[in-house]
Amino acid sequence: MHRNVIETVMGAVVLLVAIAFVVFAFRTSGISAAGGYSVEAVFNDASGLTVGTDVRMAGVKVGTVAGQSLDTETYQARIVLRIDETIQLPSDSSARILPDGLLGGNFVSLEPGAEEDLIPPGGRIEFTQSAINVVELLGRFIFGSAESDDSATQK
Repeated sequence: MHRNVIETVMGAVVLLVAIAFVVFAFRTSGISAAGGYSVEAVFNDASGLTVGTDVRMAGVKVGTVAGQSLDTETYQARIVLRIDETIQLPSDSSARILPDGLLGGNFVSLEPGAEEDLIPPGGRIEFTQSAINVVELLGRFIFGSAESDDSATQK
């Protein structure tokens, strides 16, 4: 009988530790149970964005990328952003995809506009700028410099 009590107590302790871990992980991950609201942004190139990617304003996380799809008519990337409900976006706000570092990660940066009208839930951010491809930019710089040097020496 004594052994059954010890096993029951140990099982309860393991369950409590597991529940505490899940609660801790949920709180530290930045996931909000409240959810916020969704807005859409359309980019020519959304490379480096995945569901769960940060959405930041002034460097502070204010949401996440909630979905992405390809517009089959315009062949542009439609990105759904889930924004914290405490953040109100003026209708002339802009969204840019910026690098999160040199290793290829990106995030969406929001710049608030000055209009009094707000983007409603389910609305669209009209002003967007796609990510800058650093590898392509370096290639143009290197090969562009070589071409200009060749043309300068031939003259």
